[in-house]
Amino acid sequence: MQVATIDGPRADGSRLIGRIPVRNIWLLFLYAYNLARFHGQYAAAVEESPDFPSLIARILCYAVDRRLRRNLSRGYLQKQAVLTRVRGRIDILNTFADDLLSKGMIACRFDEFTFDTPRNRLVRAALDALATRLDDWTLAHECRRLAGDLGRQGVGPLKPSRAELSLDRLGRHDAEDQLMVTLARLVFDLVLPTEDFGGHALTLVDKDVVLVRHLFEKAIGNFYAAELPHLGWKVYQGKSLKWQIDSQTPGIAAILPGMISDIILEHSAQGHRLIVDTKFTSVFGRSQHRAAVLKSGYIYQLYSYLRSQERPNDSLSLTASGIFVHPSVEAELDEVVSIQGHELRFMTINLALPTADIIQRLRDVVPSATALRSI
Repeated sequence: MQVATIDGPRADGSRLIGRIPVRNIWLLFLYAYNLARFHGQYAAAVEESPDFPSLIARILCYAVDRRLRRNLSRGYLQKQAVLTRVRGRIDILNTFADDLLSKGMIACRFDEFTFDTPRNRLVRAALDALATRLDDWTLAHECRRLAGDLGRQGVGPLKPSRAELSLDRLGRHDAEDQLMVTLARLVFDLVLPTEDFGGHALTLVDKDVVLVRHLFEKAIGNFYAAELPHLGWKVYQGKSLKWQIDSQTPGIAAILPGMISDIILEHSAQGHRLIVDTKFTSVFGRSQHRAAVLKSGYIYQLYSYLRSQERPNDSLSLTASGIFVHPSVEAELDEVVSIQGHELRFMTINLALPTADIIQRLRDVVPSATALRSI
């Protein structure tokens, strides 16, 4: 059974990445960044956008315009200045070192309530960057206009550092800013990757692959984290699996590789434990006698995840199942084999399908799929 994969070249040399509808890239983005509540919104912008950068630009413009109309968020920034009156705290060292008192001045440190916050500077920088990269002149003009509006509110043009952004955290009362800031980050992290990747410029196809790989691998885990807990499931992402070591030499700990699972789904009451691993590659390899064969490394990996965790005092570990989830854009694969009491499943998610079908395909991974269909 042949499955056309995202990152594999077609016979004509092009990549199948171009056959993934923008609306499905948008779906992956929303789940990858925990923005599932926005699913179903901006439908017109999604359908009108010819590519993902254009979609990001359209919705970023909408979000910025909305914030400007509803009052842009402000924050406190620490500043230092020489003033004629006391404001905040006195900087005694600089005041006396520069003999400011004799001049009727005083050095002060104070917090200023301003629009020029790291998050707003990031958004303005993203709009400026998009305006120079978009082929759509009207959309580029809108980006420039909104960047100018932010500038007139006092927002500086310099992109903030990662350290500055880490200090400007979004709280629960900043929900209005979450989509806007996430889109702005995506502009620099994925939509417009810098040429710092390995010291060479990425081709357009390479950038697209980086984008979809990142979104796909993050979206699967966050999808289950959003949908399953209220049904009694526990969802673990990036959990370390430990080897059950009976004895070891002194130096083995330094060189023994660890195991980190992508996703673990567990429902104790129903007796289910499912280890899910996502791979943004073809599920198939080639052998000497067969054109398509499951990659042996994947089977060994999943088998190790399951058998290495077996413990007599953990009943779920004895019957745990494993599944590899791969993307595709044509045919779908869903095959299962049971090996020594553990079910191993290999399936693909067809990213060319309608959005509702992709969601249902992800739901069907879980044993209690019937309950999920009623959501």
